[in-house]
Amino acid sequence: MSDLSKKKCIACDGNIPPFDKSEIHKYLKKVDDWEVKKGEEENFYLIKEFKFKNFVESQKFVNKISEIAEIENHHPDINFGWGYCKVKIFTHAIKGLAESDFILAAKIDKIN
Repeated sequence: MSDLSKKKCIACDGNIPPFDKSEIHKYLKKVDDWEVKKGEEENFYLIKEFKFKNFVESQKFVNKISEIAEIENHHPDINFGWGYCKVKIFTHAIKGLAESDFILAAKIDKIN
């Protein structure tokens, strides 16, 4: 199995179909504890909640995610507060999941 965290996110122009369930499950095995959910528009996305000791640790984690997101030009939805951070990832251009979403998830999992 390849290490997704070493790959580069590829910008999506919307000309590819989103992953189907079999592709999603194949890639889900390559990331740590991310969940796949279905949105209101029947589109799939990745989501994971991280726990911390306080607000400052949550904020530092969010800042590290922001740095990765800018480098990869792939920006997740982030919700955080005292002791937690929820990260939601999907490719807006295709309203679903693609390899880059799993790459970003793997990179986020590598944050110390």
